[in-house]
Amino acid sequence: MDQILGQVLRNAVWERLDMLSDLANRADAHSLVSVARSELPRLTEGWRAMLLAHEPDERGDCPTCSTRWHRCKAPCSVWQVAHEHLVAGGLAPQQDPKRQGRRKPLPTQTRGGSAPAPSPAETTGRHALIVGA
Repeated sequence: MDQILGQVLRNAVWERLDMLSDLANRADAHSLVSVARSELPRLTEGWRAMLLAHEPDERGDCPTCSTRWHRCKAPCSVWQVAHEHLVAGGLAPQQDPKRQGRRKPLPTQTRGGSAPAPSPAETTGRHALIVGA
């Protein structure tokens, strides 16, 4: 049951990120301002909460990434990714090569002209949980 709940939560987050990316790529200027005002504070608070959980302890270890048997020195990968995407900006790589192929690109990210029509899976939730697979 925990795996199903975890998958549902992950799918909801991926779908929200997909929706925000789609809005950023397709929305008109007025809609973008409205979305930015509502979503940027939520996103920044989310980053802050995540980074707070990865703040180094008195030994300089990340308490979240460390285990009893393996200590993870700061900055951990969460802080490194935060720096790449929030500070380095355009200098950061677009996608970690180890994670390529993890997710299908959005229709706006496909090559060669216009975006294909969305599949039934995309119109009902591209990250839908498949039970029994």
